[in-house]
Amino acid sequence: MVEALLPAVLAAGRIEMSHFKSGVEVETKADRTPVTVADQEAEKVLIEALRQVAPGIPVIAEEEVAAGRVPETGSTFFLVDPLDGTRAFISGSPEFTVNIGLVVDHRPVFGIIYAPASSELFATLTPHEAFEAHIKPDDSNATLASCSLTRLATREPDRAALVAFASRSHAAQNTDEFLQQLPITEKKRASSSLKFCLIARGEADLYARLGRTSEWDTAAGQAILNAAGGCVTTLDGEPLSYGKSAEGYANPHFIAWGREPLLSVPQ
Repeated sequence: MVEALLPAVLAAGRIEMSHFKSGVEVETKADRTPVTVADQEAEKVLIEALRQVAPGIPVIAEEEVAAGRVPETGSTFFLVDPLDGTRAFISGSPEFTVNIGLVVDHRPVFGIIYAPASSELFATLTPHEAFEAHIKPDDSNATLASCSLTRLATREPDRAALVAFASRSHAAQNTDEFLQQLPITEKKRASSSLKFCLIARGEADLYARLGRTSEWDTAAGQAILNAAGGCVTTLDGEPLSYGKSAEGYANPHFIAWGREPLLSVPQ
């Protein structure tokens, strides 16, 4: 799956880098979140690739949903966020990503995340194995066989001195208050789904998000983190699940853990 989708993911990265360097006009969607032409152009490339690679599997994509085009889904479907970290992208920060996740029976089982500005690719090989590689967006002939792959593995947390990631663009007081329940000795900031990938790499122990997100924001990152030895749970300790069409594919508050959950808050 990664090999088949790699050309489209790199093409989406090239589109985004071309706009990133030249600047883009920003529009505001009905939900008051920003969108750029880079989001829209990259999404078209990714959707077309998925239709070729996995015909018949529905694709829930962020900008398609915003435009009111939401396909019916069964137990298996893709979630696409063509440009996660749009606020970072607009502000000139390189922390934005291309995201594709595959959900089966409410669980993300496959994920691919590409950060074109840093040439970092993260993906699952199996539900229990994830890797990272460096591929430049303009390397249109790249294949996995031609890349050096590094296996991703989370770290064992120091339960007396935890390191947490927090959103750079969506800092919230309720998140800070929640984290006070844990022995956090260092807090790092990052944008987009890169936080999942960096925890999967072993750079931190958790990331709490007590704010608004959608399933396409998290599916690929959760699949990668799961495969690297972590998990993503709701605040009551249940796995973050997918396919909530009646809620507009909105996520509840969640925590991404490098290993097992260290805190459960009864709801």
